[in-house]
Amino acid sequence: MHQPALKPQPRPRGAFTLIEHLVVIAIIAVLIALLLPAVQAAREAARRAQCVNNLKQIGLALHNYHSSFDNFPTGALQVRDGTGALRGTDWGLWSPHALLLPYLEQTSLFNACNFAVPNQGNAGGNTTAMQATAITTVVSGFLCPSSPPAVSPGFPSEAPPSLQANAPGNNYFASIGSSLNQYSGPYVSGQEMGGAASPNGMFQVFGPPLRIADVQDGTSNTIAFSEWRTGDFDATKLSVPQDVINVGGTFPPNSGRYQLNQTMPYGGAGLNQWLQMCAQQAPGSLGNADKNRSWVGQEWCTGMFARTLGNTVVAPNSRYPYCATVIWGGDFDGSNGNFGMSSYHSGGANVVMVDGSVKFLKDSTNQTVVWSLGSRAQGEIISADAY
Repeated sequence: MHQPALKPQPRPRGAFTLIEHLVVIAIIAVLIALLLPAVQAAREAARRAQCVNNLKQIGLALHNYHSSFDNFPTGALQVRDGTGALRGTDWGLWSPHALLLPYLEQTSLFNACNFAVPNQGNAGGNTTAMQATAITTVVSGFLCPSSPPAVSPGFPSEAPPSLQANAPGNNYFASIGSSLNQYSGPYVSGQEMGGAASPNGMFQVFGPPLRIADVQDGTSNTIAFSEWRTGDFDATKLSVPQDVINVGGTFPPNSGRYQLNQTMPYGGAGLNQWLQMCAQQAPGSLGNADKNRSWVGQEWCTGMFARTLGNTVVAPNSRYPYCATVIWGGDFDGSNGNFGMSSYHSGGANVVMVDGSVKFLKDSTNQTVVWSLGSRAQGEIISADAY
């Protein structure tokens, strides 16, 4: 009788060895290491493109505003306080950002702002509480996606705790030009605030609004807005350039408040010496809120240095911290100083020119070129390859 052949039994397959596991893990780690930078670069490219688009929209809004009023917004819209008196400080005056809201598809927010009274400070009435809901609203068009959020609880400080919130943040400043002084025109008490040091850029405090006809250096060669990093709101931490160091009333050599050499290039000889002195003081400012303020870009409503107004005296992402000659009233109110361009984009910062075009200004841009790009009518000639 024929006996069928027995089928060979399959040999049980052994499990992966430890070495094989380690090899697989190593391969996966290598692939992740290769792919992660590419993914991060792609994400940053998208964020940078959104930042460019934000500035492009601001540029378009500026021109639509100009078409409506035959001028650009003022650097700080002067208002009356609760007593009816004309506000004699930039603290609480409305910013260019606020005036541009209807042209940035923010008409409802614009209508919620009471432009007849200050948005900060409660002289003669609780005007800050009145504005609290509107001025704490986050406007995405004022935020660069590459920048961390402006985490500053308890804003606005004069409002009741029930109306306070995190600061809305603002990554784009209106440029006063290559000047350390934001004021132009007479102070309301009759004291001259600008004089020879009046800003040479597109925006100014207490000065008249400017027009395209005022831009004699060319609208494609004059910066209107630029980006900056928001502050860390922590006096115990040193963040350069966005920390504002109070140098206690010290001006650049051979310079003084409202003098011509507050504007570049006239004051260029002593500028970097003053900035270096400020940088040397920075480490000693840690933990002292009167010496180290990092509230840059806290909000978009107030037309003043470090909130919505900045200048062009150094190239983007400078090694120097922001510097204020003096801090009055517990804030940047009344101070002159350096509040310039910075970003979290590698190699430079985006700017929008008066003609509405957006350009990338490199960290390596020559300082004199930065001054020229900031001024509107000083006769500088700038070649396209200079930045």
